[in-house]
Formats: sequence, structure tokens, C-alpha cells
Amino acid sequence: MTLAYDVFDDRCPTRMVLDRLADKWALLVLDRLQGGPVRFNQLRRDIRGLSQKVLSQTLKRLERDGLIERSVRPTVPVSVDYALTPLGRTLTETVAAFAHWAERNMAAVLSAQAAYDAALTG
Repeated sequence: MTLAYDVFDDRCPTRMVLDRLADKWALLVLDRLQGGPVRFNQLRRDIRGLSQKVLSQTLKRLERDGLIERSVRPTVPVSVDYALTPLGRTLTETVAAFAHWAERNMAAVLSAQAAYDAALTG
């Protein structure tokens, strides 16, 4: 089967999508939205270290890519929720596996880094 896109071709538009998904903030937002719709300020509280500006930019990019949707509710003040789209939900297992792999394997990564650094200075 021949695919219309080739991720190994430097002109392929899939590179843009891979770049987006390789972004730590995008991964964390997508992972956080797996449980259902979340408000902007809740996302900001849940993902510590993520500035309001970067969160806003990340959400806009993910929305443009069709991975999340933004819902505005006419309350006072206005409430804005973000949720995964059907396309975004196709990534939930992959995103969770990747994000939580880091948690499970961080000790081994830190150990490998220390061994590498010691070998360089040793």
C-alpha cells in the first residue's frame, strides 16, 4: 500500500503535525483533555509551568489542526471549555503512552545521563 504522505520527505506536511505533537505542552493538553471538557483556567492550573500565553497559543494550534474544539457558553462571565474532537480522540492512547512513559522511566533516563556525563569527565 502506498501512502499519499511520506514523513521522511522534508517537504511533507506531516512534519508540521509531528512537530505539533512532539511539543510537550501540546502532549500535556491532549492528555489532560482525555477525561472530558476542561476550562482554560483549569488547564492552566493543572499543567503547572504553562503560561497563559503559551496555553492560548497551544490551544489555537490544536484547534486549527482539528484535534480539539472550543465551546463558548453564554454565562456571566463567559465560560470556555476545550475538548478533544473525534480526530483528537484517536490520539489518546498514543499520547498517554508517550507522556506517562516518561514518568515510568525517568529514573532510568536520569541514571543513563549520569553515566554518560561521568564517562565524558572520567
